[in-house]
Amino acid sequence: MTIHQNLIAGEWTGSAAAENINPSDTNEVVGLYASATLSDVADAIAAAKAAFPAWSRSGILERHTILKKASEEILARKDELGALLAREEGKTLPEATGETIRAAQIFEFFAGEALRLAGEVLPSVRPNIGVEITREPLGVIGIITPWNFPIAIPAWKIAPALCYGNTVVFKPADLVPGCSWAIVDILNRAGLPKGVLNLVMGKGSVVGQAMLDSPAISGITFTGSTGTGKRVALASVEHNRKFQLEMGGKNPMVVLDDADLNVAVEAAANSAFFSTGQRCTASSRLIVTEGIHDRFVAALTEKLKGLNVDNAMKSGTHIGPVVDAKQLKTDTDYIEIGKSEGAKLAFGGEIVSRDTPGFYLQPTLFTEATNQMRISREEIFGPVASVIRVKDYDEALAVANDTPFGLSSGIATTSLKHATHFKRNAEAGMVMVNLPTAGVDFHVPFGGRKGSSFGSREQGKYAAEFFTTVKTAYTLA
Repeated sequence: MTIHQNLIAGEWTGSAAAENINPSDTNEVVGLYASATLSDVADAIAAAKAAFPAWSRSGILERHTILKKASEEILARKDELGALLAREEGKTLPEATGETIRAAQIFEFFAGEALRLAGEVLPSVRPNIGVEITREPLGVIGIITPWNFPIAIPAWKIAPALCYGNTVVFKPADLVPGCSWAIVDILNRAGLPKGVLNLVMGKGSVVGQAMLDSPAISGITFTGSTGTGKRVALASVEHNRKFQLEMGGKNPMVVLDDADLNVAVEAAANSAFFSTGQRCTASSRLIVTEGIHDRFVAALTEKLKGLNVDNAMKSGTHIGPVVDAKQLKTDTDYIEIGKSEGAKLAFGGEIVSRDTPGFYLQPTLFTEATNQMRISREEIFGPVASVIRVKDYDEALAVANDTPFGLSSGIATTSLKHATHFKRNAEAGMVMVNLPTAGVDFHVPFGGRKGSSFGSREQGKYAAEFFTTVKTAYTLA
């Protein structure tokens, strides 16, 4: 089997490789992917630093053309790349193909942004002096991405980094290197100069730590666990480095008495269980007022009975496998914790067998939960959700906000008054009304508050706030 190598200074390199295993069929090796050494990481950082002066001053049409070519190839290969994503991460094939299309859209958006780079010209308060305010690239950007969105999250970090003239050292999650390798290969062939984009695959304890330890990296953008995010922050402060963190969530979905029951159930099921619940925007706290509580639980349970858990590549699969054995154990451990805390297991919670060996878990619904239980406080990152019964809207809002996280928050209601109040008072970076809490557009800002995020927003034109630095220049006329 061919080894997919690291890309360093424009050259493919590396022989020591790790297997990429299909969580829907653990007998299948998706591919062999190189593992970078400390020396590889040092070489990648040096290559990015050497390439920065020329790339940071490159023409906007050159950047536009490369990003546009990448977008076009990703879109043309959406079926192939979607299948690769489904095989290595476990998303259903339609979800995986949709994520691939989104990656193409992100590259297309930032291809356009490369042609829209702008500044300001202002008069000074002093006579005969002009003021120019411009944005300049930051430098070498370290990019560390998670396993749950193997192509979209790398796209929304790499595309703006390149668009604004930065060079990149990129470390994907070691569980899912396939899609990351593919987009780096696409960008390399699209015409990026040597050293502008460097790929170093492997363990976070080796590759990620070496990136954190390097004073040559000017900024790190990280998506992953809260614990690792804190390490990124501490290491970045040590080097006076700019950093951006997207971490966990324990997102609420409020369902009020006046909600359309079908809308509420569809939004809750999508939020909590699709993509196997492995989304930082997933709703694992379903906060339901008492007037609709029993009907909602009954309807959601019926919905869950009709969801098919199976191989991600199979037609008709609604929920694929959990990503690996470690995550499966985490999920089942939390299910046992929920039982021990006194929550009622209303549906699911069982590991299931299918035609192929994989990490299959039924969608799991707890009722009679409280907001103080561990299953209501801690991110599980699997297809496990808890229903919390509340008296009215005021209590629902208070419970929704009673969390150390603040990424996404949703409400199902037909009341304009409550929807408007919730949008203003939900303590989250993103608010959804009668929609799943998961699912965001590629051209608008993404990010949260409290323990979910740190730094400027990702995606859309707001990405410039992280990937550039502002310069103010004065000229005497």
